[in-house]
Amino acid sequence: MTEKDYLPLTQNVVRGLNDKLYEKRKTAALEVERMVKEFVANNEVKQIKKLTQVLAEDFAVSHNSHARKGGLIGLAAAAIALGKDAGLYLKDLIPPVLSCFYDQDSRVRYYACEALYNIAKVARGSVLPFFNEVFEGLSKLAADPDPNVKNGAELLDRLVKDIVTESSSFDIISFMPLLRERIYTANPYAKQFLVSWLRVLDSVPELDLINHLPEFLDGLFVIFKDRSAEIRKMCEALLGEFLREIIKSPQTVNFAEMINILVLHSQSEDEVIQFTALSWLKEFITLSGRTMLPFCAAVIKAVLPCVSYDQDKQNIKEVAKAVNQSMMRLITEDDDKEADAISMECDNDITVVQVHLDLGPVVEVLTKQLTHKSIQTRIAMLRWVLLLHMKTPNKLFLQIEKLFPELLKTLSDPSDEVVLLDLEVLAEISASAAGPPRNTPPSPLTPAWSAGLSDASPPRQLNKYFHKFMHSLMLLFRTERKLLEERGSFILRQLCLLLNVEDIYRSLSEILIQEEDLQFAALMVRYLNMILLTSGELFDLRMQLKDLQTAESCSLFCCLYQSWAHNAVATVSLCLLTQNYKHACDLLMIFGDLEVNVDFLVQIDKLVQLIESPIFTYLRLQLLDTGRNYYLLKSLYGLLMLLPQSDAFTTLRHRLDCVPNGRVLADQTSSDQAQNDMETRENVQRINFEELKQHFKAVQRKHLIAKHRGSEHQARNLLNA
Repeated sequence: MTEKDYLPLTQNVVRGLNDKLYEKRKTAALEVERMVKEFVANNEVKQIKKLTQVLAEDFAVSHNSHARKGGLIGLAAAAIALGKDAGLYLKDLIPPVLSCFYDQDSRVRYYACEALYNIAKVARGSVLPFFNEVFEGLSKLAADPDPNVKNGAELLDRLVKDIVTESSSFDIISFMPLLRERIYTANPYAKQFLVSWLRVLDSVPELDLINHLPEFLDGLFVIFKDRSAEIRKMCEALLGEFLREIIKSPQTVNFAEMINILVLHSQSEDEVIQFTALSWLKEFITLSGRTMLPFCAAVIKAVLPCVSYDQDKQNIKEVAKAVNQSMMRLITEDDDKEADAISMECDNDITVVQVHLDLGPVVEVLTKQLTHKSIQTRIAMLRWVLLLHMKTPNKLFLQIEKLFPELLKTLSDPSDEVVLLDLEVLAEISASAAGPPRNTPPSPLTPAWSAGLSDASPPRQLNKYFHKFMHSLMLLFRTERKLLEERGSFILRQLCLLLNVEDIYRSLSEILIQEEDLQFAALMVRYLNMILLTSGELFDLRMQLKDLQTAESCSLFCCLYQSWAHNAVATVSLCLLTQNYKHACDLLMIFGDLEVNVDFLVQIDKLVQLIESPIFTYLRLQLLDTGRNYYLLKSLYGLLMLLPQSDAFTTLRHRLDCVPNGRVLADQTSSDQAQNDMETRENVQRINFEELKQHFKAVQRKHLIAKHRGSEHQARNLLNA
């Protein structure tokens, strides 16, 4: 290359800039500085442009590393000479320097940092149009393996931060795309570099970094996961500062764009990150209110698993519970409508935000959480369903087909607390006025049995899910006998506290009338009868049946009798309860034709124990009037004759020994003449007891046939085996 090609540089300067010795390059750079100062003094702009172009194109990008170093020191010298005018030539000065940031030679990278430092020092705010390129280069050099390069980059970084802090022309909008890209870096040094820059940018009030928080919040949480204690401490402090600013000025914050980010990280395996994200969620719900409703499903999904944490994660558990409660408080009766509009006043303008609670995703999340391994999570889910039913019943019933089967399955939950709450939910749904009516009416009573009871009011019309619940409950008991044995009474008694007792018993009786599994029907009647006779929750129903003073109570008796006929001893106990002693006596006379086995005798034994209980106090007192209670006395002697000489036999015999003239029964004629008050009640007279007896005999005959068929089938299987 000829001397003219390097003009306005002299041959000595060119040789000096290409020299491998630093001192000679520095001497040449001083000559460049002198020349530029002279050009500036003479206003020779073209010469300045030519000189910077030569340094940039022929030296800074040369294949010779010494020439690149010379070019960098020459560009820095030119900038120093230009002084306040350096900003006019930055397009020629900065790009070649930045290209050397990526040089393979660590010394070249170091000189590039030094050169850009000198350029930025004189140009100050004029370098900001190149900020993205400078930032990108510095983010790479922050992780440079050479300590000298890192030190040079840190020095340049501090200067650029000072320039940004003191400037009012920093373009944060154009910087955001680069930040979004770089914030997911895997290098710990680059992470530290990025967080330090965010702290600086946040310290500049004019930049209002909070407005741009949605663009990099996820990346900041990702950096938070780093194992370095120093980086984690920096992230925690920065996130804390951001949250304080949000709380201080919530009106400028776009909560909606960040909520999904927080939901994601609130499920982190890192406890500190999880706690931080949940804390943000808590504040967001408090600050933004009902605008969080569209994210209800996502929030529930994130927090419900956390409410079950143990003492090791107590802080996370408490904040999760607070988030859950805050979210629940947002739900109102207005959410039962398709949409709700709320107004927020901002800068004297009214901004109307449409808030829509979409119950579909919420119900889907709640349904899935029903199978969560934690009891507390399942309980929290059920409380959500109760709340939604209370606040948004109409919307909930649009989604109930997804939810209802899972609620029924939950009756088998191992936790009593879960089952209790599940029963409450099912009861609320079953009794809700918002539910659709039953499509088909209940099975009518056989007219002959209820002759004269036409004045009885028809059963209450209940919603479709009450009957579906009763059918599903019966199916559950049929298929899971262990559940029936271990929890059947518990479940049924709780239901009697939550729903109308008469509705429950009438509905279950109607189902059992159609039951094809006769063994199950007999067992189910046994449970229902024992609850009826012993449970305090059914006191009013017992009183209603005891007196049979109304057509409605007689109608209920007939309904129960149809299904109670599956269990002979239960049927007799129902007659004793309702003071239909003559019919009880008639049934006991039939017992001689029934198959008497151990289970049968055990049931009679328990009935004797019940007769001695407070439930049947009135019955025992009626024994004092033997003239009017001939059939009662005869029924008790009938039970005595059925029993073997066991403890129950002795108990009942001692009771009968206490009856006045109990050993000598009056004849039937004298009893009929006494016109037994218990058998001549007006409504009871209208019941066709003969038809009831025939029904009882028919049902018992079916049981006998089914039992014999089962025995024959079992015998054949044994022979085949």
